[in-house]
Amino acid sequence: MTEPVELGPTPVPATATQVGEVHGRWRWTEPSVWTDRMLTALERGVKGGVWFSLIDKVWSAGNLASSFAKVKANRGKAGVDHVSIEEYALSLESNLERLSEQLRTGSYAPQEIRRTYIPKQGSKEMRPLGIPTVRDRVAQGALRHVLEPIFEQGFAGHSYGFRPGRGCKDALRRVDAQIKGGYRYVVDVDFKSYFDPSS
Repeated sequence: MTEPVELGPTPVPATATQVGEVHGRWRWTEPSVWTDRMLTALERGVKGGVWFSLIDKVWSAGNLASSFAKVKANRGKAGVDHVSIEEYALSLESNLERLSEQLRTGSYAPQEIRRTYIPKQGSKEMRPLGIPTVRDRVAQGALRHVLEPIFEQGFAGHSYGFRPGRGCKDALRRVDAQIKGGYRYVVDVDFKSYFDPSS
């Protein structure tokens, strides 16, 4: 029987001392936030299991700029403020400075979400979609850069949805390995209207 393949961060070898070796295992992390020293602490565990002083990483100029670059690459529509990505980029430096200051001082407050509806694949129903403003997408991305690696450490090895470096093909490879390993039963669960606002 073949053992299923587990994906995820590679455990730290006891002899790992090379600079950049840790970053190689976490290449999807934001380098303006996660230094080799922080990644080593992430892998080995921090004292008391509590991280301190991460908020300053969220509002850092490098993190916000990197987050905006990803927002721009994802394209997308304007939110309730009607400011497009292109318009936000026209005054990018001042927009990111203002956002950084708001995050630093605690005066940041997200704006409402613009509701739109898109066709549901294989159905006549429409799926509700919420579109945050560009500014809020930048803030969300910057926060995600800081928090995602911490939570990623604790996720199950067989979880593939919405995780960095993982996707449908990885899940299919896992299923293939399980079938080849002798497993014969599949449980398929779909929660109807799980994310609907009324539920």
